[in-house]
Amino acid sequence: APQSPRSWGEARQQAARRMVAANPDGTYMDKPPAMLLAIPVMTVDLNGDGSVRNVSVMRYPSQARDTVNLAIAAIHRAAPYGDVSRLPKPWRFNETFLFNGDRKFKPMTLDQP
Repeated sequence: APQSPRSWGEARQQAARRMVAANPDGTYMDKPPAMLLAIPVMTVDLNGDGSVRNVSVMRYPSQARDTVNLAIAAIHRAAPYGDVSRLPKPWRFNETFLFNGDRKFKPMTLDQP
């Protein structure tokens, strides 16, 4: 079960880890390739209990636009994301998906130090 995050940074880390765990055949964890297939950027709106209220696309990739649907499905599969009701509103976070040539993704949140 997801923990109740104490900050939005912690919420994003937990969400990214949940996306990878919920999509084991659609993710990779090594270093992203120099040439990525697609980089969709998504905004995830949550309800207070961490369930997904809405997913919108902040940035569509110029190629492999089907990766947007893969990212949306991955977000929904990984929900809920933990009780965010004590965090400041809006209950929202962004995630950038780094898709390789095999159409597997890594959340960019997990690629940052």
